[in-house]
Amino acid sequence: MGIPINYLLIFLLMFLTFYLGVSYSVNDTITSTIFLKDPETLSSNNGDLKLGFFTPENSTHRYVAIWYLSQSYIVWIANRDQPLNDSSGVFKIHKDGNLVVLNSQNSVIWSTNVSTNATNTSAQLDDSGNLILRDVTSGITIWDSFSHPTDAGLAGMKISTNRITGERIEYVSWRNSSDPSSGLFTASLERLDAPEVFFWYNKTKPYWRTGPWNGKVFLGSPRMFSWYLYGWSFVPNDNDIAYLTYNFPNKSMFGILSITSYGKLKLVEFKNKTKFWDLEVGQNECDFYGTCGPYGSCDHSKSPICSCFEGFEPSIPEEWKRGNWTNGCKRSVPLNCGLLNNVSDVKSDDFSVYNNMKVPDFAERLDGDQNKCGADCLKNCSCLAYAYDSFIGCMYWSTDLIDLQKFPSGGVDLFIRVPEQLLASKKGMEYKGLIIGITGAIGALILAFVAYLLWRKSTSNHKGSRHQNLIDRNKKQIKLEELPLYEFGKLAIATNNFHLTNMIGKGGFGPVYKGKLDNEQEIAVKRLSKASGQGLEEFMNEVVVISKLQHRNLVRLLGCCIERDEQMLVYEFMPNKSLDSFLFDSLQRKVLDWKKRFNIIEGIARGILYLHRDSRLRIIHRDLKASNILLDDEMNPKISDFGLARIFRGGNDDETNTRRIVGTYGYMPPEYAMEGIFSEKSDVYSFGVLLLEIVSGRRNTSFYNNEKSLSLVGYAWKLWNEEKIVSIIDPEIQDPMFEKSILRCIHIGLLCVQELPKERPTISTVVLMLISEIPHLPPPRQVAFVQKQNCQSLESSKKSQCNSNNSVTLSEIQGR
Repeated sequence: MGIPINYLLIFLLMFLTFYLGVSYSVNDTITSTIFLKDPETLSSNNGDLKLGFFTPENSTHRYVAIWYLSQSYIVWIANRDQPLNDSSGVFKIHKDGNLVVLNSQNSVIWSTNVSTNATNTSAQLDDSGNLILRDVTSGITIWDSFSHPTDAGLAGMKISTNRITGERIEYVSWRNSSDPSSGLFTASLERLDAPEVFFWYNKTKPYWRTGPWNGKVFLGSPRMFSWYLYGWSFVPNDNDIAYLTYNFPNKSMFGILSITSYGKLKLVEFKNKTKFWDLEVGQNECDFYGTCGPYGSCDHSKSPICSCFEGFEPSIPEEWKRGNWTNGCKRSVPLNCGLLNNVSDVKSDDFSVYNNMKVPDFAERLDGDQNKCGADCLKNCSCLAYAYDSFIGCMYWSTDLIDLQKFPSGGVDLFIRVPEQLLASKKGMEYKGLIIGITGAIGALILAFVAYLLWRKSTSNHKGSRHQNLIDRNKKQIKLEELPLYEFGKLAIATNNFHLTNMIGKGGFGPVYKGKLDNEQEIAVKRLSKASGQGLEEFMNEVVVISKLQHRNLVRLLGCCIERDEQMLVYEFMPNKSLDSFLFDSLQRKVLDWKKRFNIIEGIARGILYLHRDSRLRIIHRDLKASNILLDDEMNPKISDFGLARIFRGGNDDETNTRRIVGTYGYMPPEYAMEGIFSEKSDVYSFGVLLLEIVSGRRNTSFYNNEKSLSLVGYAWKLWNEEKIVSIIDPEIQDPMFEKSILRCIHIGLLCVQELPKERPTISTVVLMLISEIPHLPPPRQVAFVQKQNCQSLESSKKSQCNSNNSVTLSEIQGR
């Protein structure tokens, strides 16, 4: 029996409806005959982006929008301020050639609203997320969504200002998470000679600003991580338009940079369609525009956060005392420049310099040499301050200095003009100090010469006295540090005359003994070996460095002994010895469950953070390894052995170099092992190796007999790329409950051992990663020392490095 014709028609209609729906979801173009009707969607050619209708969470309104992968990542909205009230909306090409949104009454509620003579137009959603309206006949772009953004910027989009007309491409936040209408915060490009991004409240009031762009970073936003700004560039003039833009060199990357409804900058990045980075730029009170008013300096690390510069005082003292700093400061003494009038006996002006500053608003830029900036400023009585950046050049200020901030690092040196007499007393003290210094230096040279003659005379009679001058020179310094000096006899009694049974370890510069003082306090005594020709310098360095440090994750130095040609350090006793004694022992490692291991990882990171950022000194340890991590009775880690540590005297130094490579082979980053260059990132590299050891339970050197000559770092990198990284986890801690946390730590470890120092995170960032303040991690790039050289290809003098078990400390570039 045949099928009734009406059933065939219904089946054919359903088929056509399904077919057309599919075609809408894959076609990337709207034409005069192809349009979208809610809930139909249009896809980009690669299928990653869609154009269609959506409703925000906790809302009933409908909007036409573009999203990436899912409606969780909206990147553009057409009718954000003209919502649809139902699901009857249509998005199409209008008879005038514009794209329009029609409501249920067929009325236009939104339009691209461009004047065009084109009678035949089409709109295409390309793979970058740009919706482009073109004249079909000429191919000319009439309008595009990249030039009319909402709150989000994608790679290739611009934030721009026309130098002639002042017309801007700016970004406007959502009202709130349920309302995408134009919100209270706007981002725009300002101050085009020294360009920076401003965030405005209600379009008129500055909320915060990034500071000038110098080609690499925004000078007023040091907390923006380097990968946050990766791929940014500034074009100063393109047909009278200046703009900032960013791109990804890797086509597998996709990023969404947006301004949130509460005025923060947010970055979401994807790789191969998987989200790996979701971060907001943090703000503190000092970031808000003009917190401390004119001539007021804001420092978030101090209380109160606002202060006046030298030569200034609060404009309204009563309000300043109450914590209302908005009126700022005023000069306590007027400048001399306007009083000169060619009178030779009137003093001139000079500059007070302030380091690591966010420069004020309203900078005027001039090309010029750094040495000319100050001289040119002094020639102009209206010039109140200057700063210099190698990319921007000279920056000058001729109006009240507003929105200044002191950073712990980053920023620039700011030179503020002050009357010369304010600096006279300071200079007088400097001159007096210089005279005292010169006098002292001459005296020291004389004493040193006399000491040298006495030393030469006594060397033939007293073996080992080559160390005594250094000891004598440092005894006074040690006493000044109020470090207790122990008598040799008491330490001998405490350690049973340094009996072999009391020896608990042996470091690169001598044995370590357990002891007990008269008051029953247990101690560890590090005794410098007399056979160590180089150890005295490291000994004195450790005394000076560690005596200034106090942190729960650093071993505590109790005192030292310098008697009878002996040098000894006295530490608090750690009953659980060092991390390697647990981690690399098949029985003892069972004690270290994942919670204990993570506590150790975090503790080490916080100890390094203290050394790099929070201590009175800025210290690079240079020899972080499992044997230098001691464990107290609760298995808390304490970093020890500061004999190789280096103090960075200059707060702005990022790196330094040395001709003498010291440290432990396998824990050294390539720039140090090969070129002698070390920095904070050197410790970060060592920490990364240590972290991988803690997770895997294997020494970095345990792979030296591996047929592929891989180190632990190289082996982890190989497994990561093969997506088999789970297999590196120590079986003792494998537990589905903790797998996510363990894999995150491996990810952090690989970020720390990147080949290039600039691609490694700072230790402060590592701590934030560990405590999940940074929820999504960037992908690791090439790690260092992936594959070792074949020993047969090395010079004979270097072959010992291949065979070494890497538990020793190096004092030269070659192993010993």
